[in-house]
Amino acid sequence: MPSDHHQQLLDSDDRETSYDQTEKIHIVGVDDNDDDYTHATPPFSWRKLWLFTGPGFLMSIAFLDPGNLEGDLQAGAIAGYSLLWLLLWATAIGLLVQLLSARLGVATGRHLAELCREEYPNWAGKLLWIMAELALIGADIQEVIGSAIALKILTNGFLPLWAGVLITAFDCFIFLFLENYGVRKLEALFAVLIAVMAISFAWMFGETKPDAKELLIGIVVPKLNSKTIQQAVGVVGCIIMPHNVFLHSALVQSREVDPRKTGRVREALRYYSIESTIALAISFFINLLVTTVFAKAFFGTGIADKIGLGNAGQFLEERFGGGVVPILYIWAVGLLAAGQSSTITGTYAGQFIMGGFLDLRLKKWARALITRSCAIVPTLIVALTFDGSEDTLDGLNEWLNVLQSVQIPFALIPLLCLVAKEDLMGVFVIGRFLKTISWLVAALVIAINGYLLQQFFAEEVSGPAFTSTVVIFTVAYVAFIVYLIWRSVVGSTFGFFKLGSQST
Repeated sequence: MPSDHHQQLLDSDDRETSYDQTEKIHIVGVDDNDDDYTHATPPFSWRKLWLFTGPGFLMSIAFLDPGNLEGDLQAGAIAGYSLLWLLLWATAIGLLVQLLSARLGVATGRHLAELCREEYPNWAGKLLWIMAELALIGADIQEVIGSAIALKILTNGFLPLWAGVLITAFDCFIFLFLENYGVRKLEALFAVLIAVMAISFAWMFGETKPDAKELLIGIVVPKLNSKTIQQAVGVVGCIIMPHNVFLHSALVQSREVDPRKTGRVREALRYYSIESTIALAISFFINLLVTTVFAKAFFGTGIADKIGLGNAGQFLEERFGGGVVPILYIWAVGLLAAGQSSTITGTYAGQFIMGGFLDLRLKKWARALITRSCAIVPTLIVALTFDGSEDTLDGLNEWLNVLQSVQIPFALIPLLCLVAKEDLMGVFVIGRFLKTISWLVAALVIAINGYLLQQFFAEEVSGPAFTSTVVIFTVAYVAFIVYLIWRSVVGSTFGFFKLGSQST
């Protein structure tokens, strides 16, 4: 059971919360008596699974944002079908991380940003907040630009990028409008957007007819060579999104679950595990469609390494045009759905990150507007500066990928430290085996992103002044990571790290 300190956190009425009590979806009472399941786990119910379904699909949007789609099309065009197995395992890694995030949120009744504020000293908490905001802004720039590119295609170039950015900015108001009508309405919107992506990219798959045998071999047989290592790193690097780790731990609190009743927590974790697995299976399917379409269309061609979000639709039209609906527009519709959905979830994540780290008690509309403004202003500058220059936008996208990659440890390490603390998690602390697997996965992801950074800086960094600056920031960066790991071993406000703790 939770410690006394944890109980005090749960009973505090004046702290910032993910959802007001009136906003939460009522689960208890559907088919059982709450008092019967304080310790025992209620039996499986399809109706309850439906009521718990939603947070996992909002979380899965980060696996389908324009940055991921660009990674998919580049992997397909340059590496063919050979990295599909890696896409599968990367999605499985992402599922593990997101399930740990959900576990933390359900078992504690608080989300990751809130717990980081309590866990770390003020300076470290504020630094983690800055890192999370930077990662969110970097992701949002890619997502908004992706939407703006789609709008430009759909209007035959009539709308410039900056106009598309402004139109996309108004999705914040859609988000605010739907929030007033309840969480389920917002979740329904995302279900529709995911369906639009699935239909659009499945249509493209049908138009291009990728090789089914090569597709199956690509999923089952691991292949990797020196020519495709950069695309392989990109496939893995795009899966773990820092802001998404914070987001999922908050989303699961949209359902009414009492963390003091172990039976109810086990029930919630069971349903969240099922719906998250289904959601990420669908996201894998959509990413698979995009990768195989571009593998069939451009693998082995002279333009394979020149394809990006801006020109991908045009290249597809030149190769497979002539259908009932131009494939250029099919691509643009799918891209627009990806961009719009991911920008709204970015706004959602920004609310939780800002509110949790800073303990802000602002109205949600105020936090949403602040979060959206922080991202839209730099995005508008990017659109005005680089409109019409696809090569420059692709170069900027590489820098934004680097920005998000360097933030991964600052979401992943605190998550793994917190779910391993028995004084915080009670009987839901992860056991030694899952702890070992999780840290190995974290080390792998961080190492892969470290390789990406090394390759990127080796190509981009030149001159003594720039090199010295990069070295200084690298030393500070590594030092902060070491501090976060050291703190988890030595102890924290929630107690000491127990190597022998067991999970339920």
